[in-house]
Amino acid sequence: MELRHLITLKTIVEKGGFKKAAEHLGYAQSSVTTHIKDLEEEIGKPIFDRLGKKVVLTHYGQQFLPYALKIIELYHQALTTDDEPAGDLRIGISESLMICRVPALLVEYRKLYPKVSLSIKSLDYQDIGSSFQTGEIDFALIMEKDSWEVAELCCERLIREKMVIISPPLDQQLEQGAVLYSERSCSYKAVFKDYIDFKQMEVKDSLEFQSIEAIKQCVRNGLGISMVPYFSVKEEIASQKLRAQEVGTERPAISTYLAYHKDKWLSPAMSSMISLIKSHAQNWS
Repeated sequence: MELRHLITLKTIVEKGGFKKAAEHLGYAQSSVTTHIKDLEEEIGKPIFDRLGKKVVLTHYGQQFLPYALKIIELYHQALTTDDEPAGDLRIGISESLMICRVPALLVEYRKLYPKVSLSIKSLDYQDIGSSFQTGEIDFALIMEKDSWEVAELCCERLIREKMVIISPPLDQQLEQGAVLYSERSCSYKAVFKDYIDFKQMEVKDSLEFQSIEAIKQCVRNGLGISMVPYFSVKEEIASQKLRAQEVGTERPAISTYLAYHKDKWLSPAMSSMISLIKSHAQNWS
């Protein structure tokens, strides 16, 4: 079983097809096809289903992929001759954290470890486990419910976030009864709905948004109210662009977690980033 065949398999999955994988690896498309054909012949099972112009992993391919990724990772680990952080580091980060907390952290990390190539990915909350299995991300900085855990992941809670109900400033009329949810994170919605039920609030209308920045602007202009982490609206509250009511600590809330696959080798690049995140998290509030 040749390593280059496994790397080709990994790249096809990451890039979404044979042609894009060939372009990324600098191969002719026929070479990529041959790599997969040789690999399938060696293991005696099909790895991909060819559905017209689209290729998808077979059931066996889905089972085989994590082992292929592990072999590739062990190979690179074996070649590591020192502990200096270097190479690629792929991080999945929640939007709110990316906007408000992570930029300064990334700037500091790049200054400390210039040999590391950082890649920031948006998170798919519905299938985060798959993002780790396919190697799309090495670890995640994610916001989820207090009780969040995934069997195959190491999940470390960094901070329990203070949640607030935001409403328009005093000089802006509020559209009574409208609530604004974040579509991308179902956890926000579940926590907000629990609060609404607890307070027996009458909801006349609800809207879903893909961006917390969009939610803030819509609340500011009187469209409705929403629940968000305090840190994400701290500046708007201080400048009186938004009003906020703190949610009691006895209610379900959102926490920020650091997560990575239990079988993941913590490279020097990854270990140094985790250490820096934990250091910054001590000052988060």
